[in-house]
Amino acid sequence: MTSGQPGTGKARPTPADSDAESRPAAASAAGAPAQPARSSDTRSGESPAETDRTAAAPAPDSTTAKNGVPAKNGIPANGSGPGKGGIPANGSGPGKDDKSGESGNDSNDSKSGTPAKDGEGNDTPATGSRDSNGSTASEGGKEGTPAKDGKGSEDAAEPKDGKDSPPQGAAADAKPPTTTKWWRRAGKGGRAGKTDGDSKTDGAATPVVTDRWEAFASAPEPRPSVLTRAGRAVGRFLIHEWTLATLCSVALAVLMTWPTLRYPRYTLPQDYWDPSLQAWQMAWSGHILLADPARLWQSNTFFPELWSFAFSDTLLGYAPAGMLGSGPEDALLRYNIMFVLAHALATLGAYALARQLGAGRIGAAVAGVSYTYAPWLLAQAGHLHVISNGGIPLALAMLARGHGWSLRHGYRPERRHDGWVYAGWLVAAWQLSLGFGIGLPFAYFLAGAVLVAVVLFYVRRLRTRQAVPFGRRLFVADVLGGLFFASVGLLMAYPFFKVTELHPYAERTIDDISIFSPPASGFVTAPAESRIWGGLHEGARAALPWHPEMTLLPGFVLYALALGGLFFSVWRLRHRLLLLAGVLVTMAFAMGTRFFDGAVTYVPLFEHVPGWSALRTPGRLMLWTTLLLGLLAAGAVTAFTDRVRELTAQRIPSWPGPWLRMATLLPLLLVTVEGLNTTPHPVVPTQPAAMRSAQGPLLVLPSNQSLDQHVMLWSTSGFPDVVNGGSGFTPRQLDDVRRVSQSFPDQTSVDYLRTLGVRTVVLLRGQVEGTPWEITIDTPVESLGISRQDVGDAVVYRL
Repeated sequence: MTSGQPGTGKARPTPADSDAESRPAAASAAGAPAQPARSSDTRSGESPAETDRTAAAPAPDSTTAKNGVPAKNGIPANGSGPGKGGIPANGSGPGKDDKSGESGNDSNDSKSGTPAKDGEGNDTPATGSRDSNGSTASEGGKEGTPAKDGKGSEDAAEPKDGKDSPPQGAAADAKPPTTTKWWRRAGKGGRAGKTDGDSKTDGAATPVVTDRWEAFASAPEPRPSVLTRAGRAVGRFLIHEWTLATLCSVALAVLMTWPTLRYPRYTLPQDYWDPSLQAWQMAWSGHILLADPARLWQSNTFFPELWSFAFSDTLLGYAPAGMLGSGPEDALLRYNIMFVLAHALATLGAYALARQLGAGRIGAAVAGVSYTYAPWLLAQAGHLHVISNGGIPLALAMLARGHGWSLRHGYRPERRHDGWVYAGWLVAAWQLSLGFGIGLPFAYFLAGAVLVAVVLFYVRRLRTRQAVPFGRRLFVADVLGGLFFASVGLLMAYPFFKVTELHPYAERTIDDISIFSPPASGFVTAPAESRIWGGLHEGARAALPWHPEMTLLPGFVLYALALGGLFFSVWRLRHRLLLLAGVLVTMAFAMGTRFFDGAVTYVPLFEHVPGWSALRTPGRLMLWTTLLLGLLAAGAVTAFTDRVRELTAQRIPSWPGPWLRMATLLPLLLVTVEGLNTTPHPVVPTQPAAMRSAQGPLLVLPSNQSLDQHVMLWSTSGFPDVVNGGSGFTPRQLDDVRRVSQSFPDQTSVDYLRTLGVRTVVLLRGQVEGTPWEITIDTPVESLGISRQDVGDAVVYRL
C-alpha cells in the first residue's frame, strides 16, 4: 500500500498495520492545522486551492474504522459513510452530476451501483467512481464483499498514470468528507443543496447549505407600484422620437410665426381680407354641421345664391375646430391657432416622409423646416388653404411605411402593415377636404403613383417569374382606402361642378392663367416678407407682373444643399436623378404658360384633366419642387452626419465634439434663418353693434370684395343670411346688387332689394367717405315705407 507524498508525486511505503489514526487526524487532535489533500485527492482539472477548500472540512473520527474495515452493514460508525440509498449521511458526498468521484468515496463499501431513493443525491455511477484521471474504480460490494472479477477495494488505490493514491485503509482516516463545490450548487439551480438538506441519517436532518456569495448579492428590486409603472410609461412616451419631433415642430411654429399668438383674438397674419373669409369658413362648417348638416353648401353669405359655400376652397377639414366657440373673436382665435398648427403639421409631415425614406434625424429636420418655411411661402401667409399642406408629406410617409417601402432600403415585405395604409389614405382624404387648390395636384399624383406601382409590380413579376410579396390584407387596405379617398374627392367636387353649371363665367381661361404665370426669374426672387432677402430683392420684384404669386424662391441654402445632394448623398444615383427630374418638371409646370407657352406642360392639363381649369395660380405647384429639393438636401445632410459618426467612432468618447456637432447642425440652422419673416399682423376691424342684433336677410353697405369679407366674419354672430360675400369669383347677382344700391335709399333700390328678400340694410358711417352714401346717409326715408335707426356707428334701415 502507498500513500501520496505532498509536493513530490512519489509514493512511499506505508505499513499495513499502521495506526488507524491518520496524520491529519493526529494533527487535528494536537491543535495543528490539517494537512492539505494530496495531489491524488484532487480531481482532474481542479486547482489546489479548490482542493484545499474541500480538505478544510473536519476529519472523521479515528474510531470509525480500522484498517479500512467498515462497521456493521458497511456504515461507518460516525455516520460519515453512505446513508440511505447511497446518500452520505452527513451530506458531504458528491452531489448530482458529480462524475469525478471525490477522494473520500474511494473507501466507501456501500451497495455498489445502488441508486438513491427517487434518484436524489446519488450521482456516483453504478459501476464505481472515477479516479483523478477519469478512470472507473470499483467499489466494495455489499457487506464488504469484493467486487466482481475478484477485484477488491484495494484496486482503487493502485497508482495509475504515475499518480499515487492513498491506501484503502487510510482513505477514510486521512481525508475529510467531500462537500459539493459552491459553483456546482449555484450552477445546478440548488439541486445539490436539495440533496444535502433532504438527506437524513438515523432520523436527523442536515442543515441546508447556503451560497457563500449570497451576502454580497444586491437586494432584490421591489415590485413597482401602478403609479411608478405609469410614470415610467409616460417618461418613455415623452422622450420618444415622434413625441420630441411633434413638440419641436409646434414650438418652432410658434416662434417662426410670432406674433400670431400674441393677440390671437384681434389680429390676423398678412392681411385681414382673405384670412377673414377663411375664419368665416371654419366657423360656418363647424356651426352648420351641428345645426343643420344638409345645409352645408348653402351658406349664409351671397344670399340668395345656391351652393355658395363652394365658391372657393372650403377648409372643410377644419370643421371640428369650428365647432368650438362662437362669434368673430372666437373665429379669429381659431384661425390663428390653426395657422400655427398648419406650420407645425407641415414640418412634422416632411420630417416623417424623409425619415421613412431613409434620412437621418438632422437630414429629415432640414427637409421639414425647408418645406414649411421656404421664402416663397411667406407670400402665401394670407392663404391658409395653401399653408395647410402638411397632410401631403404625412400621407405619403404613412403609405410608404404601410407598404414597407423606403428610398434607401427599397421594398421590405416584412415591414408591411395595413394599419399605416388605412391611416395614409385617411390623411390624404383629409388633405383633399381642405381644398382643391393644392389638393387636386395631390390627388392626381397619388393616382399616378398607384398606376406606376401596379405596372412595376407586374413587370417585375413577368421578368423574374416570381410573385412579389404583397398580401391580401394590404390589397384590401389599398382598395378600401383608395375608394374612400375617391369618394371624398367626388363628394367635394360635386358642389363645385354645380357652381360651374350655374355660373359658367366662373371657369378660368388660358388668359387668366397667363396673368399669374411667373417667369424663370421668379425662382430666385424672394417676397417682401422675407427678413433675409426681402429688401435685397425689391428691384427684382418690381419687374414681375404680379409679384405676390411670382416670387418663388425656395431658399438659396436649400438650392446649395440639394446641389450637393446630387454628388454626395445616401440616396442611390438613380434616385437622385429621379428627384432632380422631378424638380425640373415641377418647375416647368409652375411657370404655367411661360414655359414654351405651356404647350407641353400646363395647357394640356388645363384642357383635358378634370378640375384642372379651376387652378388659376400655377406658381403654387412650387410646393412639390420645394419638397423634392428638401429630400435631396436630406440625403446630403444624412451622408455628412454619417461620415462624422464614422470619423468619431474611434475616438474616446466616441461621439462628435462640440465643433463637429455644430457642423452637423449648421445646415438646419441656415435653412431656419432663411425662413425668418416680417409678416405684418394687422388689427381686424371690430364688429359693428348693429350687426349683432340685425335680422336677416340683410345687406351691409358699402359693398365690395374686401369689405364683404369682413361682413362674412361679422356674421358669425348667429349666422344671419347676408347678401354680401367675397370669394374667388363674384356672382353676377351680387354685382347687380352693388350697382343698384349705389342710389340707396331710393324707391328703385328699395323695391329691388325687397324682391330679393332683403329685410335689413346696414350702412356703415365709417366707410362712406368718398361714396354716394356720404351725402344721402341722413336723407329722410318716411316716404319710401321703410324705417331708419342709428345704432352705434351705423344706420339700420328696415325694409
